[in-house]
Amino acid sequence: MKAITIRNVPTELAESLEREKQRRRASLNRTVLALLSEALGVSTPGLRSNGLRRMAGTWTEAEYREFEQAVAPFEQIDDAIWR
Repeated sequence: MKAITIRNVPTELAESLEREKQRRRASLNRTVLALLSEALGVSTPGLRSNGLRRMAGTWTEAEYREFEQAVAPFEQIDDAIWR
């Protein structure tokens, strides 16, 4: 396996990585590898996932139309709010 070094990590990013590391209860190395894998779409089974991938493409055409109809009002801009 290849080892890499990342320099000049901004403080905000380093702090976010530290929080994520603690949340996952994993080492910094394992956390960074998992985040990179997820972001690049090369996750291996067992790594963290939002679970949406298994649902992608499962709606019928009728379900899709029903959803689109239900969220249509949210697409309208309220001019009174955006003045």
